[in-house]
Amino acid sequence: MSTDAAREKFKIYLSKKGHRVTNQRLAIFEAAFARTEHFTAEELLDYARDIDDSVSRATVYRTLPIMIESALVREVDIGKNLKYYLPNSDDNTQVAQVICVDCDRIFEVKAPFMEWYGSTVSSKLGLTPCSQRLQVNAQCDSFRKTGDCKNRPQKR
Repeated sequence: MSTDAAREKFKIYLSKKGHRVTNQRLAIFEAAFARTEHFTAEELLDYARDIDDSVSRATVYRTLPIMIESALVREVDIGKNLKYYLPNSDDNTQVAQVICVDCDRIFEVKAPFMEWYGSTVSSKLGLTPCSQRLQVNAQCDSFRKTGDCKNRPQKR
């Protein structure tokens, strides 16, 4: 889905749910869809304020669940009381997350088998799947051997 189509979907979803389409919500949308890497809510606040400095922390925290409900953004909970987000730009929610426990970097891998697996297992129990996720925690081989990891964020 293009960013323009996603923006239109967001506006329609807001209106359908009785929320106003505001400049702040649109700035949050634009900031989220400009990202190619996972981000936290606090990072999204900073990105959105670069677009519109009137965006408040409360608006970010109220808008993220709306974006998740509308399937525009995926939430990734890696534990440690930390959630990350990523735009759903290609309508493919069948992904597995591999999380590096050394640097908390999240890698997303397309996992088309998940739909089949979830449906097969659920149907045997007389159920219909409504969500599923596959998350693998892994250690960085390079970091373990050399103490350095190319995926580790550079210190600012």
